[in-house]
Amino acid sequence: MSFLKRLHWLLIPCFLLSACSNVATSSPAPTVMPSPTVIPSPTPEPSVDAFTMNKSLAHTVNIGNALEAPKEGEWGVTIKDEYFQIIHEAGFTAVRLPVRWSAHAQKEAPYTIDPAFFQRVDHVINQALTQGLAVVVNMHHYEEMALDPKGHQVRFIAIWKQIAEHYQSYPDALLFELMNEPNGAVVASVWNKLVAMTLPVIRATNPTRNIVIGPADWNDLRALDELVLPADDEHIIVTFHYYQPFQFTYQAAEWVPGSASWLGTEWKGSSAEKQYVQYDFKIVAQWAEENHRPIFLGEFGAYSKADMDSRARWTAFIAREAEKQEFSWGYWEFCSGFGVYDPTNNKWIEPLLKALIPAP
Repeated sequence: MSFLKRLHWLLIPCFLLSACSNVATSSPAPTVMPSPTVIPSPTPEPSVDAFTMNKSLAHTVNIGNALEAPKEGEWGVTIKDEYFQIIHEAGFTAVRLPVRWSAHAQKEAPYTIDPAFFQRVDHVINQALTQGLAVVVNMHHYEEMALDPKGHQVRFIAIWKQIAEHYQSYPDALLFELMNEPNGAVVASVWNKLVAMTLPVIRATNPTRNIVIGPADWNDLRALDELVLPADDEHIIVTFHYYQPFQFTYQAAEWVPGSASWLGTEWKGSSAEKQYVQYDFKIVAQWAEENHRPIFLGEFGAYSKADMDSRARWTAFIAREAEKQEFSWGYWEFCSGFGVYDPTNNKWIEPLLKALIPAP
């Protein structure tokens, strides 16, 4: 069992409050504005296979701490329309959109999603698509699932049924991701059963939409061998998340007990440090080859309390090694505690941007 696995189990209570997030000062939620309508093609377009679609995710950035907060703005990030042009012009190809659907759906059957929230998500997705960005919309921070998956599986599936029906006419550039970082009581066997029950519901209205699915245990790469996927579904992209070494990437993260003692941890890019990453990525690459699945490194990033030189050095190495293995990648995240963009001064944090997307 890896250090990260052991630490995850120790930290489940705090991660249930804020996995992959840092709570910032609150700001008011945006007014719901009319959203441009995505008009489907009059004739069905040929479906895009998972390997081809994964190339559209080559350089992805997560729009974190916004729609996966209990309410948008509570964690300091409110998504602005202009962000998507900024992201596109910087050279990113896609955005991953974490969404806390569970906070905006009824607690009892039929578990209806709030129409105003749907409209807000529509607007954000459409802004990204208008800029030529692919979009991965996921189920993020459904915290109750980690505690009682059996008690919430019907609601989980019902929410996904609504999402699938709502977006069935959207272009292939919109992808679904079943759940961010299954954890807690959602162990591999439980997760595999939930995937098997949910996929047919989505496929009823989205037979060829590409769907991102990762393993249990917080999308840990060492849980890939336990992930069971339907062999006949060619529209699945497999994801994993990577924050190793954890004492570097999460140093002084306010929501991680004991992390203040890690402050000052550097990543110097030594041979041993690089080989650790390369060994891990080869595990994923071998699994991908054996199972004939494309890989999306959906999250990686180092918290802002780490020194900038180490952050940039680590970020560049992770991105280049992912590319060598033909993984697409998604940096965590755009404009908060791990962010690559400074929303206060409206400018990129250049060392991190250059680490992700080097100048040609």
